Amino acid sequence: MSDDFEPSRLGTKEHWDDVYKTELDNFEADSNDEGEVWFGVDSVEKMVDWTKINVPGSTNPYILDIGAGNGILSIALADAGYNASRILGVDYSADSVRLAKAVAQHRGVPNLMFERGDFLKEDLPLLDGMNDGRAWDLLLDKGTYDAIALAEKDSEGVSPLTLYPGRVKRLLKPGAYFLITSCNFTEDELKERFAPENTDLQYQ
Repeated sequence: MSDDFEPSRLGTKEHWDDVYKTELDNFEADSNDEGEVWFGVDSVEKMVDWTKINVPGSTNPYILDIGAGNGILSIALADAGYNASRILGVDYSADSVRLAKAVAQHRGVPNLMFERGDFLKEDLPLLDGMNDGRAWDLLLDKGTYDAIALAEKDSEGVSPLTLYPGRVKRLLKPGAYFLITSCNFTEDELKERFAPENTDLQYQ
């Protein structure tokens, strides 16, 4: 299994800081301009529909939105009846977090939590009622893994992608779910990369 993607500016924090600074400025000038919805609104609707079937709101799940961007996926879950106080959106761009909070406030769900954090390297905030970090019922990724694939390798030639499966394993409670949407990887490639021996995940 190769991680030989050509590094791209799309894989850098600087790129996403620039993107979300621009989108935040645009939103502050015109609240109808909420920024780009990565993979489009259809992908958001499909992820919410899957969640409603497999992790229903009646179970009051803890949901982590990885690389939340403008927060639209988290907002859509709250709009679908999920407890907003048990949803956390994280992004390593501070302006992404500012934008997501502003959009959520504008959409009428101000109690959604968005925090700046590096999913691969940093401990994430615990929500009320959590005893430790391995308490999430659902992790959601809509394009973040794809962006990480375009990042530079470290000094030892290791791609940051290699850190991702272990983070999933450490955050999900037993029997919980990880839902990912990707444009860079086929279904079979994702199944291989998130194999049970690396993540404790079982493909559904």
